[in-house]
Amino acid sequence: MTAMCKVDVINRLEEKVLAGQDITQEEARTLGELAGPELYQLFAAASRIRDLRAGKKVDLCSIINAKSGQCSENCKFCAQSAHHQTEVDVYDLLNEESILERALQMEAEGAGRFSLVTSGRGISEGDFLKSLAIYRRLARETNLKLCASLGIITEDMARSLREAGVTMYHHNLETSESYFPHICTTHNYQDRINTIKACQAADMEVCSGGIISLGETMGQRLEMAFTLRELKVQSVPINILNPIVGTALENQRVLPPLEILQTIAIFRFILPEARLRFAGGRENALRNLQAMGYLAGINATLVGSYLTTSGRTVAEDIQMILDMGLEV
Repeated sequence: MTAMCKVDVINRLEEKVLAGQDITQEEARTLGELAGPELYQLFAAASRIRDLRAGKKVDLCSIINAKSGQCSENCKFCAQSAHHQTEVDVYDLLNEESILERALQMEAEGAGRFSLVTSGRGISEGDFLKSLAIYRRLARETNLKLCASLGIITEDMARSLREAGVTMYHHNLETSESYFPHICTTHNYQDRINTIKACQAADMEVCSGGIISLGETMGQRLEMAFTLRELKVQSVPINILNPIVGTALENQRVLPPLEILQTIAIFRFILPEARLRFAGGRENALRNLQAMGYLAGINATLVGSYLTTSGRTVAEDIQMILDMGLEV
């Protein structure tokens, strides 16, 4: 296919998405075959789709690692897995005051959402009850939109969280169904989908995406995006692997920045109205090209520190967003 034909494909698919139609898996794979200068045409098209289908406002969220380490699951990328020998901090559920202090700090710095994240396949009954009490207090004493990431939960648990003021539940698919067995074997893909559906049944919005650069193919990344579209997920965090010493993927090669940006742009074509959320790993993987994520269609960002690694300051991220002509 000539360079001109490739540009014609980008333009045709952009028009299709702007007309409210879904692109097919075959069409997405065509975008995945682009390379060289036409990638910049792809990024510009993804940016226009974002502006016209999702708007120019960027959603800022923040998290606290509320319970760290000793996870029973064997996810190959995770520093908190008990199957790996890492230097991650290990501690039980933080107390109310510590969590409230962090929430108020992130609200003051500009975040609009706040989530407790706990390690483990799921959360114990005792910690779940403590978490509900914490969320009730956060609802009373902050103006933040509240999110939760407590692992695999039931519909009854999801309803209890909703009643406590939680409006969004985070539970990543991590990767495609076809590649998942290469990443985790202690639970299966359907467990993750069941949790997503339980939260949707409880009238909570779902935040679900994954990690790219785990060794998967471009086709498998797009497979995950189409699964998210089928599940009607509207908040999609895009993490990039940050290889941690001691994990099974400590020597995994991280994708080149342009391939990461290409992936983001194609996700925008597949999920035109979703909040595509910059998440962990972007600093190391994209380096000085982080701002181009917004050109490629990003419209949401996880700000502050991540679970086991540090991020940029909130002020730096806000300035980058404004510099790209977007709104917070």
